Parts: sequence; structure tokens; C-alpha cells
Amino acid sequence: MNARRYRLLTQLLSCPTAPFREQQVINYAQFILHRAHIPHFSDPAGNLVIGCATPAAYRALLRQPSKEPVRLFIAHMDHPGFHGVRWLSPRRLLVKWHGGSPVKHLRGSPVWLANDIGIVGEGRLTRATLLPSRHAIDSAEILLERPLPATPAASLYGGFRFRAPVWRAGKRVYTQVADDLVGVFAVLATTLTLYSGKRRVQPPFLGLLTRAEEVGFIGAIAHFDLDWREHARRPVVAISLETSRTLPNALIGKGPVVRLGDRRTVFDPGYLHILSEIAEQELPGRHQRRVMDGGTCEATAAIAWGLPAIGISVPLGNYHNQGFEGGPDCAGKDGPAPEFVHLDDIDGLLKLCRGLMQPSLPWAKPWKEPRRKLQMNLRRYVSLLKAGSSL
Repeated sequence: MNARRYRLLTQLLSCPTAPFREQQVINYAQFILHRAHIPHFSDPAGNLVIGCATPAAYRALLRQPSKEPVRLFIAHMDHPGFHGVRWLSPRRLLVKWHGGSPVKHLRGSPVWLANDIGIVGEGRLTRATLLPSRHAIDSAEILLERPLPATPAASLYGGFRFRAPVWRAGKRVYTQVADDLVGVFAVLATTLTLYSGKRRVQPPFLGLLTRAEEVGFIGAIAHFDLDWREHARRPVVAISLETSRTLPNALIGKGPVVRLGDRRTVFDPGYLHILSEIAEQELPGRHQRRVMDGGTCEATAAIAWGLPAIGISVPLGNYHNQGFEGGPDCAGKDGPAPEFVHLDDIDGLLKLCRGLMQPSLPWAKPWKEPRRKLQMNLRRYVSLLKAGSSL
């Protein structure tokens, strides 16, 4: 990864974010897009749409008569975190948690606090109540290091704090928030590549950076509900880019994962075959294939709204800041820990994204070549087939 791309990655990973509080990520993404003169707009739910300047241009792209599908790359801008509820005292804040979280070793855990301006304070958890399911925090109290005068509780949000927002050890990148800002990075990096130099023809590309995925794909659902494909004259394929919990046969440092499905469903088999062929060409021996059933992703939401979908994942250590894999700054098993990813896996993700944008891929007939090979095998054995049937 070159220095410019690495800087983009680390600056994104340094942005504070939580469900419904993605403004810092949005601001940074818009800055990058404005600087590169790349068209984009915000949909009514606040999701960031990349590749078209207006909703009318979005619909016009889909109404172009073409067999070449629009690739809709999707990543989410939020990460599990808390919202302020009310002040209990000048330094004590009651908060509500949104999304997954560690469930042990919580007392005394460092946290950061932010508002729409950025990071405004630090504190520690003093008390936490888990959900009835015991799989995540429900509410908690935070003791701030210093008061925040005249700051409404509801304006604050935050998450777990470690030695730095992001740091590196070899090719591992440790961070407060990898899921899914690594996916956001991949969408932005792919966009910058597509729009580099002088381009006369709009590529068959859309980026969709969504809000509040961690509480049930809220931003993606709001986007799909607007029925952008009404009167569309070309196909659309949704491509979920995720940072997903490491699992057996989905290991950190072994390459990006061609995601065959998630916990809810499997993905489109024809388009998955195209993605698998690209992975074999671009990353021979350096990619993985698996149903990533450690969670669900926005490909499931796309499928529920009638879009064919595929997915690519970067394996993630300490998913949702839970100390599954341990490592530096981990408070203990199932306690707060920084997430981590591998730079080789991210580089591989970018290669697969670029590969999916190649022109004239066999989207309309993905099984034509496999069927030809199978028919060749039939011809090899047809004489034995006939001889056996006459016995």
C-alpha cells in the first residue's frame, strides 16, 4: 500500500463514529471526494452516495439501456458505541449502548467522547448493565476526567479508548474502529482509482456509505426503500465490503475472503462465481472462501429488497472490541480490546474491487465457461455412457 493510500486509511480509522453519529466520517469522505472532483450526494437518510451528483443522475444511470450491471459497493460508516442520555452529576454521564460490545472486564475501561465537532473528552466506565441476552452492554455510567460545561448529554457519543486511535505493529493495524471503516476506505480508494485521470464515460459504479448498520442495517434499508431501481433498464449487483470476525478458514493475513454468505443467507451463485474467478486471477493462493456466519451484513438487506448480492470481507481480530484474539491493550478474554486487521488483506480487497470493475465480465452468463468444460467432460465419456446403456 502506497503512502497516500495508507494515510487515507489511518485518517479514516481515526474518525470517531457510532450508530446514528457518523458525521465525522461523512465530513472526511466528502472532503476527499470534493478534492478529487468526484460526484456524490446525501440521500434522505443521510447515507453518502458516490458516483452521481444528484438523485436524478442516480436514476438516469440505472435507466441507461445496458447489459453491463452497475456495481453498487456498500460499506457502513458506524461502529458499536454509546449515546449520552443524561447528566447524573457534572462529571457522571448515563449512556445508552448501541450494537455489540465486550461483556467482561468493563469497570474502569477507558472511553472517548465526541460530538459533531469531534473528540471533546475522555472518561472511564464505572458501571455497566448488560442486555437480557448478555451479549452486549445495554446502559452504563461514565466518569469523565473533567467536566464538559454547557454540553447537552444527548449531543455526546463515544466508544472504547486505547493507546491511540490507530497504530501499527508490522503489517497489523490496531485501531479503535476497524468495522467497517476499512470497508469505507475500500470504497473511497476504488472511487479514486476509477476517477483518476481524464474520464469521458461514467463508470458503471456506485458507492453507498451507510449509517446505523450495527443496529439492523437502518441506513441501507432506508436507501433501498426509496426504490431507486424503478424503471431501471440495466442490472445492479450489490457488493458488500465488510470487516468481519475472523473464523476458521477466514484467518487474518491470509488474504481477503470471498464471502459465500452470512449468518442469514447465501449470496448470488452466478455473481459469486465471477468474483471467485477474479480472485483466482488476481490473488492466486492469497485469498480465502467461506460463509462468514459470525454475523450478518448489508448484502442480506440488499437481497431482501430484490438485489442480487455478493460480498468480500477483511478478517477482523477482536470483533466489536471484544477480546477474542487478545493482543496489546486487551483487558482480558471477552473484555475491551482494539480491533485489528492486516495490510495484505486490505491490499487484496482493493485488487478484488478493481477486478470487479473490469469491462465485459460474463455477468449475463456467468456459467457459460464452466458449462463448456463440463460438456467437454461429457464428450470424453459419451462412448462409455452409450456402451453401458446397451448392456
